[in-house]
Amino acid sequence: MKIVKNLLIAVAVIGLVVWAGMTLVNNKKKSEEETKIVAQVNDSIAVNVSKVSFQNINTDYVSNGTFEPYQEMIFPSEVSGKVLRVMVDEGSYVKVGQTLAIIRGDSQSIDLTAAQAAYQNAVADNQRYENALKTGGVTQQQVDMSRLQLKNAKAQLDQAKIRVGDTTVRATISGVVNQRFIEPGSYVSPGAQMFEIVNVGTLKLRTEVDESQIIRFKVGDVIKVKASVYPDKEFTGKITFIAPKASASLNFPVEIQVSNTAGNELKAGMYGTAVFSSADDEVKGKPVLVVSREAFVGGLNNSEVFVVENGKAKLVKVQAGRNFGDLIEVLGGLNDGQTVVTSGQINLIDGKTVKVIN
Repeated sequence: MKIVKNLLIAVAVIGLVVWAGMTLVNNKKKSEEETKIVAQVNDSIAVNVSKVSFQNINTDYVSNGTFEPYQEMIFPSEVSGKVLRVMVDEGSYVKVGQTLAIIRGDSQSIDLTAAQAAYQNAVADNQRYENALKTGGVTQQQVDMSRLQLKNAKAQLDQAKIRVGDTTVRATISGVVNQRFIEPGSYVSPGAQMFEIVNVGTLKLRTEVDESQIIRFKVGDVIKVKASVYPDKEFTGKITFIAPKASASLNFPVEIQVSNTAGNELKAGMYGTAVFSSADDEVKGKPVLVVSREAFVGGLNNSEVFVVENGKAKLVKVQAGRNFGDLIEVLGGLNDGQTVVTSGQINLIDGKTVKVIN
């Protein structure tokens, strides 16, 4: 009996060991399968996508910029002295030659009087030497010296007159007084700022145009211009300058002259938009192959997008054309119907598995 009992206990123990081993093996297989599934999920990158397609869109090219005054100038003082009168206020419209302020010029007047006396004396001396030369009373060298003294006296007189004239400050451009830096009683020295005058009867809109568009336009072309604060109004602009060299962004700076309204509704510093319309009737109305602007990795300058093929991301070089805001024309590298990644590119590399979530 004792032997049978021990045998049964041994069989039970062996059974428990076998059961525990099988359980561990099954749990390991299940864990490995779950780990593999998690690894597969983590191996893919979630992305949003869109399709490359032909669309009928407005082919006008637009570029934003800032309005600047056609002319602007800060008037400095040319002389030292006390400001006696200020003839204009901020907001005043002034014309070329109009008096803006008067500076006390006692020392300049004294210098002018002395220069006039010296000049008259030099004229008289020269005349005496010229007459004496005819009778042999003086040498040619003495006459030449008197002529030089007369010339110097005349130059000093002219300079004194200029300094006296500088005590009356006059506008050299027409426009509106944007800032006034002086008051009656102020003391100014040469170089001190007195007025800032801006001419906004005509403005300049500075913007940039990419190389694919710049070849379509030339200096003198008339284009439409809009201001962000007046969305329902349209202004006329004329291209006055196209830079011969591209900027760091690989775009070409363009300057557009814009005529303001009678009430000068446009102000310097406002945001404006230049609308470069296509004159090619064959281009207008035709479907254009476009891709979302968001598809470009690192911006338009890199000209690269990720295309989704068979669940994987493929980095493709794209030849971009016209800029239509949220859409970019495709000239090469992509075909109609292809799927491109529009978000999630930051985690992507070429050949990476992706999971489309939109």
